[in-house]
Amino acid sequence: MKGKDGFLPLHRWDRNFFFLMVALIWLGILMGFVPEIIAHVRTHEPHFPLAVHFHAAAFVGWLVLLTTQLLLVRFGRTDLHRKLGVAGMVLAGVMVILGPTAAIITDYNHFGTKDSDPSFLSIQLGDIIIFGTLAASAFLMRATPVAHKRLILLSTIFICDAGFARWWGGGLHKMVGDGYWGEYVQLYISDFLLVVLLGTYDWITRRRLHPVFVAGATFGLGMQLVIIWLYVSPWWKPVATMIIGR
Repeated sequence: MKGKDGFLPLHRWDRNFFFLMVALIWLGILMGFVPEIIAHVRTHEPHFPLAVHFHAAAFVGWLVLLTTQLLLVRFGRTDLHRKLGVAGMVLAGVMVILGPTAAIITDYNHFGTKDSDPSFLSIQLGDIIIFGTLAASAFLMRATPVAHKRLILLSTIFICDAGFARWWGGGLHKMVGDGYWGEYVQLYISDFLLVVLLGTYDWITRRRLHPVFVAGATFGLGMQLVIIWLYVSPWWKPVATMIIGR
């Protein structure tokens, strides 16, 4: 039965599809970060700042919680799902604080080295703004499951680009080069493809897109266009340098 908005709340493929989406996100994160961590240890590079460890733990915790929440719904434990949802929103708030903190500390420490790129702060701050906005919207719409789960998934998609970019960004750079669209493809094509996959699924199973998905996707993808504009703008680098305290 369709909801008041004309959108079918549940489809028999939903459970497997949403697990597939989360699995793809896990794949991008693991393929992007695990080799980097192994290389970091093998080459005896300096330890990551404590804020980076906290940030990584919070992000992994978010993915673990998201996976757990899907399992709880699958096994009919919606009561526990709702209780953990409150903890999830607290965790999201912590991530919104830890993300910029870790970014600024890392950029400060890398300043003047081969890894220095102050302009990248636009991506680091922009991603967490998208995540925080969509996660907060999901919490406000928790009484409408069909909208809530799409907003949660979108919020997670828009912060998983860090893993995908590390995984295939180098290869994409050889194909598309630098410049506005080159940087966009290297950094954000994974997000774009995952958002399109979610929208395509809804279109196939419902013959329409949910208004909340349209709004969330438009906000996230639109913000990314602004973020890349900042990243390639010459005036942004001295502003970012000032923000990181250099």
